[in-house]
Amino acid sequence: MSFWLNLLLGIFLLVLIIKSVIIVNQFELGLIFRLGKVKGRLNPGVNFIIPFIDVPIKVDVRTKVIDVPPQEMITRDNAGVRIDAVIYYRVMDVNRAILEVQNFQYAIINLAQTSLRAIIGSLELDDALNKREYINSQLLETLDRDTDAWGVKVEKVELREIEPPTDIKNAMTQQMKAERLKRAAILEAEGEKQSKILKAQGTAESMKIEAEGQAKAIQIVAESAQNYFKNEAQLYKALDVTSNTLKDNTKFVISENLMDVAKKFIKQ
Repeated sequence: MSFWLNLLLGIFLLVLIIKSVIIVNQFELGLIFRLGKVKGRLNPGVNFIIPFIDVPIKVDVRTKVIDVPPQEMITRDNAGVRIDAVIYYRVMDVNRAILEVQNFQYAIINLAQTSLRAIIGSLELDDALNKREYINSQLLETLDRDTDAWGVKVEKVELREIEPPTDIKNAMTQQMKAERLKRAAILEAEGEKQSKILKAQGTAESMKIEAEGQAKAIQIVAESAQNYFKNEAQLYKALDVTSNTLKDNTKFVISENLMDVAKKFIKQ
């Protein structure tokens, strides 16, 4: 009988020892509640409590991510959009995160949904689709301000998807297709224009070179003709003088240069 009693007592003491030791990770903090009242903090490492009387509550103080489920929202111009988001947050004050709000994660999600609905309701559809950064900043400011009382710091908010109605989505698709076709047509026209310009420039350059060649040839011919007629005139003049001299039976010495010109003309 005493054996079984000692065995039960040993098991009970072992359970008490196990229950009295709480191991807290480096990324965790917590509080110890004794009969409903805060009696201490849980710090990283080994912590001791009174079993069955003390209740430990641990909180992860790392940056965590929560998804804001997709929801339908109405813009200022009565267009429906479906939006979801992600929120990055960190617990800064364990006391307030445990004592000031029942479930801070659930509270953050609901606060994000209501705040996002208010922001989208103040924008028209085009702004809601195009001003993603503005919506992120407004939502972050609202969440960070309102969650400060819970000891939570909202570090970043990102809209993951903004989905417009089906008819508007189809219209946007057709518009993008038309824009692509327009850009392709402009590029093709610019290419043809550039090709024609280059072709015209090549033709003009060719004609210029040809005209310069013809002008050069004409200049050479003109210079040759000028020299020819100049030499011929000198010859005729010399012959005329010689004829008059012989006619008068007067002695006249013909210059050597004049004879050279006459010989050159005869050779040509």
